[in-house]
Amino acid sequence: MELFVGTVNSREELKGILALQKQNLPDKLSKEERKTEGFVTVSHTMELLQRMNNVCPHIIAKDKDKVVGYTLCMHPGFADEIPVLQPMFKEINKVLPKEKKFMVMGQVCIDKSYRKQGVFGRLYQAMKKTIQPEFDSIITEVDALNVRSLNAHYAVGFYDLKKYHSLGQDWHLLIWE
Repeated sequence: MELFVGTVNSREELKGILALQKQNLPDKLSKEERKTEGFVTVSHTMELLQRMNNVCPHIIAKDKDKVVGYTLCMHPGFADEIPVLQPMFKEINKVLPKEKKFMVMGQVCIDKSYRKQGVFGRLYQAMKKTIQPEFDSIITEVDALNVRSLNAHYAVGFYDLKKYHSLGQDWHLLIWE
């Protein structure tokens, strides 16, 4: 499989992210699919996705012109932009030393037909390379019910910083240094 993995460079690529995101929101999946395939929690607007990309480019995997995977770079300056993520930033501030420079991975998603082919790891490797040397770690949170995502994150090297409960959900706050 010959995929391009790199930074977002166009509005069309952002549209591709939003299309893939929409397909993987919990209300678009059956309970069984959410359990076995995973899901994404946040639905972004084009405007917010563009602003985030302007600060730190998102990472995508493309097969020809189709976006088949992505990791969203979310600079800590966007902490107040998405209500469901605000508790995560509060938890980060509780456990991380102030001098630690981190980028938040705001969401990861792989098209169903491209899963289990190494795309997840390639996206994260590209993200890590892109944010260094300015940032020394990547932080994200995963819904405790999203076992597929948790296991994928552990497999590439993330580990738990903290587990916490917020907005009726249990979360794993993860870091990759």
